[in-house]
Amino acid sequence: MAAADMRVELTCSICLSIYIDPVSLPCGHNFCQGCIERSWDSQGSGAYSCPECRAGHQERPTLQRNRTLGNIAEQFLSTHPEHDGTETSGNRRCSAHNEPLIYYCTIDGALACMTCCLAGEHWGHRALVLSEASQRQRQTLRDDLRNLNLGREVNERGAQRLQERIKEVESKAAGETERVAAYFRDIRERMEAFEAQLTSDISGQKERLLQPFTSQISQLERENDELSKRIHDIEELSYIRDPLTFLQALKSAGVVGTESGGTGRGEIPIPNVGDMDVARISDTLVPGLAGIVQQVTHRRLYGQNAAHMFLDPGRAGPNIRVSGDRKLAYHEDHIQRPYIPERYQDAQVLSSAVFNSGHHYWDVDASEFGDVRLGVVYTSGGTHPFIGDDYKSWCLFRCFNNTAFLVKHSNMHLTLPHVPSSCRRFRVSLDYKAGQLSFYELSEPIRRLHTYTAKFTEPLRAAFWVWRYESNDAWLRILS
Repeated sequence: MAAADMRVELTCSICLSIYIDPVSLPCGHNFCQGCIERSWDSQGSGAYSCPECRAGHQERPTLQRNRTLGNIAEQFLSTHPEHDGTETSGNRRCSAHNEPLIYYCTIDGALACMTCCLAGEHWGHRALVLSEASQRQRQTLRDDLRNLNLGREVNERGAQRLQERIKEVESKAAGETERVAAYFRDIRERMEAFEAQLTSDISGQKERLLQPFTSQISQLERENDELSKRIHDIEELSYIRDPLTFLQALKSAGVVGTESGGTGRGEIPIPNVGDMDVARISDTLVPGLAGIVQQVTHRRLYGQNAAHMFLDPGRAGPNIRVSGDRKLAYHEDHIQRPYIPERYQDAQVLSSAVFNSGHHYWDVDASEFGDVRLGVVYTSGGTHPFIGDDYKSWCLFRCFNNTAFLVKHSNMHLTLPHVPSSCRRFRVSLDYKAGQLSFYELSEPIRRLHTYTAKFTEPLRAAFWVWRYESNDAWLRILS
């Protein structure tokens, strides 16, 4: 198709120039967006019609951008700059000088004729021919569009990360809510059972205290029945007026009158059986309540006591001696033991227990002097470095003769803000499924030192390391 024919197809019927930002009407005709909007603005509200076919609309139609037509028009202008509209600028003339508008003022952003640029209001301003100005503005728009799209993508990614974080927080809050609810359910169940136990104990005490009273009351009731019968017999005899008959009936009834007329019985003695043992109830109540809270707290917060926790002499380093009960480990310098790859180096030892599920804790007492490491390690692997020096182990490190706390994993350490106290006892809590490993100092009150969060993928063993300086003893004992 010739350039002239192509230009006819790409010409707006309102401005008679190549389309700029063409839009399509519902009837299918195309116009420059600015041209059709100005045309409708001049028509007034309620009279929106197509300038070509006069198809009318009650409401202002939504303009649909014709990107394909716009791309063709832009390509046409780039290959045929002579059709940029300057040669037909007589259709767009300067209102001040009646000359073709062939320049674009970069200062005012307005169209200008030659006289405007040489002697008019745009004199001294930088002016570009329309084709160059259009190309520059289009490039600026493309750059702006690209930056806006990039900004939108960044915002969308940020919003997505925020939504994911919201879901994480909501999920964790729901889990914590359920954990707290389960905590109190457990307490309520134990409280109800304990209440029933105390109530039963009080009832038992009451029955024991009342038994002598109820027995004596039963005896008195039987005596009263006998007395009532005798009173009735005596009253019947008293109605007999004949002396002979009265005495015969008296003898026959076996009733012998007495001059005193009384029973000779004093006040009924009350058995001395003591009182309710309120002190015993209180002594049971207070520690019982505290014990319930402590038991639930330990089980919910720390897990089950790892009573099966023992040291494995077969997994002890060459400088560790394990006691006969397999609960105590000493650091000694000159223990001759054959090399076994599964053993840890130097003064380290593993537990015989393996953890691959559940929530467990174990307590450790350590000597006042020496360095101590407590943690867990994967059971796989050959020769192991020190605890915490590879990605397969996590540990709490009480170092420099009880002067600082560190945590180590993958040979990366973090110095904790907690200053070691005189307390020598520690607790390690492992929640395998939740992927949490927590360390506590069993001081008053208990201090949580650090919690690791990890996704455990292999079975774990408890790991211990103790190192002495000079002649000071260095040891640790499992208390669980």
